[in-house]
Amino acid sequence: MTSAPDHIAVVVLAGGEGRRIGGGKPLRRLAGQTLLDRALAQARTVSDMVAVAVRDPAQAAGVDGARLIPDAPWEGPLGGLAAALVFARQAGRTAVLTLPCDMPLVPPDLAGRLTAALDGHGAALASSGGRLHPVCGLWRTDRLGALSAYAATGQRSLKGFAAGIGFVAVDWPAEPVDPFFNVNTAADLGRAEALLA
Repeated sequence: MTSAPDHIAVVVLAGGEGRRIGGGKPLRRLAGQTLLDRALAQARTVSDMVAVAVRDPAQAAGVDGARLIPDAPWEGPLGGLAAALVFARQAGRTAVLTLPCDMPLVPPDLAGRLTAALDGHGAALASSGGRLHPVCGLWRTDRLGALSAYAATGQRSLKGFAAGIGFVAVDWPAEPVDPFFNVNTAADLGRAEALLA
């Protein structure tokens, strides 16, 4: 993944329960590495300020050198985004790139293209094949207050929050392979293995 300016932190979202794959999704292995290790390797090509957002430290057990931050107490990825915004803001970064641990084919130009598109927007979000992927997004840290206000309404949608702060979608082709293919089941893991091979 191409580098982004040093005003960006990266947080890997690894707090999901992964029920469809039988739990423990971040530590499932793909091509000899855990999904989490693969995502961290991508994150470290973007920024020197990297963390993993988890509900439980066991979700990142055995992963070396990863700073763990707890999800905010909101269900779904909104809790991970809140943790990411706090982490990045405390580090003095003006934006945070969120990467899910279960998208092993994320394009190498993700950070660069989202950074180029962010100007004037609250967030820049990846899309492909007509679908928005808000877990792969670059978010301005000065929108943290807006996130707290949004969560206070009981809403938990990343898309809804992004719409509220004003976002721009950045599109990638979904053919021949969708770079935002995400691993939810054992069959998906097998497909990802075949694609990487």
